[in-house]
Amino acid sequence: MANIPIWNGSSHFQPGQTPFGFYDTDSEFTSSADKVASFCAIRLGYPLMDVELQSGSFYACFEEAVTTYGNEVYQAQAVQNYLSIEGSDTGTPLNNSVISSNLNSTIRISQNYATEAGIGGNVTLHKGMLHISASVQNYDLKQWALEQGISGSIEIRKVFYEAPPAILRYFDPYAGTGTGIQSLMDAFDFGSYSPGVNFLLMPASYDVLKVQAIEFNDQIRKSAYSFELHNNVLRLLPVPTREGVLWFEYYKISEKGNVDDSSNTAGGASGASGPVTNISNVPFENPTYSQINSIGRQWIYRYTLALAKELLAYVRGKYTTVPIPGSEATLNQQDLLSDARAEKEALLQNLRDILEGTSKTAQLERKSKELEFLSDVLGEVPMVIYVG
Repeated sequence: MANIPIWNGSSHFQPGQTPFGFYDTDSEFTSSADKVASFCAIRLGYPLMDVELQSGSFYACFEEAVTTYGNEVYQAQAVQNYLSIEGSDTGTPLNNSVISSNLNSTIRISQNYATEAGIGGNVTLHKGMLHISASVQNYDLKQWALEQGISGSIEIRKVFYEAPPAILRYFDPYAGTGTGIQSLMDAFDFGSYSPGVNFLLMPASYDVLKVQAIEFNDQIRKSAYSFELHNNVLRLLPVPTREGVLWFEYYKISEKGNVDDSSNTAGGASGASGPVTNISNVPFENPTYSQINSIGRQWIYRYTLALAKELLAYVRGKYTTVPIPGSEATLNQQDLLSDARAEKEALLQNLRDILEGTSKTAQLERKSKELEFLSDVLGEVPMVIYVG
């Protein structure tokens, strides 16, 4: 076995000595690397005991600790704000951004309801024209779609079947004389009544006259044209007596079933980077070590030590005992490994608790309780009696 040198008590970091080089150009990372290596070695027993690691081992643990810290912080940010981030441009890093809540996701969801309600939405509403023949009552819209080169099914949303009702030629709702609103109300004896606050019992003959009036109203003021739509067959009522054109609006089922909404989000089809579609492409990058405060750095030092302890345990686990003059030494691989794993788990849990405590939900709950307690305290303050 080659005689590989171990930690000799000093080191000098140079860019390129970490596995990935994420932070090798950060001056504060490079200046801290040797200090962290010395800190870990001393905590592992040096110089009273040999530490079977090299400076590169400590540098690798240090880089992993910084990356793990950034991953935990930004993962919490991504989870808390995903609905506001989804659809934004992946080309804009969010590391140092203040993410504000927005309604983008809610609006995208509501567009589906707007489509069904016929008041907008994100699906194109097409208009079609159907040639009507005299004495032909039924028309196959599936065949019409094939003739138009439309693949898949269509969904009819509106048929423009009504002719203008006769009353439009006589009724001007904005006129103050003639057949105006008030005179129409009076014609049906509604003009002098206020619904909801008055009740007058009328004879049965009065109701019969009202029924006749309503029926005449439907005949005079409403169109007599209608239609039925069953299994893609449009039936016109009554039977057409001459040729003509019938317009209708429809959706293509293939467009309604399209789940890709990228074209309606920032950086979509025309964007260079594309939109955020899932947690994997939320634009968070590795942290900038020089921007991490002392609280975060202390966590990183401790996590680096836990990683170094775990690595040393694996190295010492290759041999249970080591022969020395006149005796043999038992290595503490199991103790190191169990301690390292416990410390890593505790540090991660501590960091996640801090991140959960600083989440928007937790902060709003804390603020609400603070205001509640403050209100209770102010409620005990004696009220001043003003004498005028």
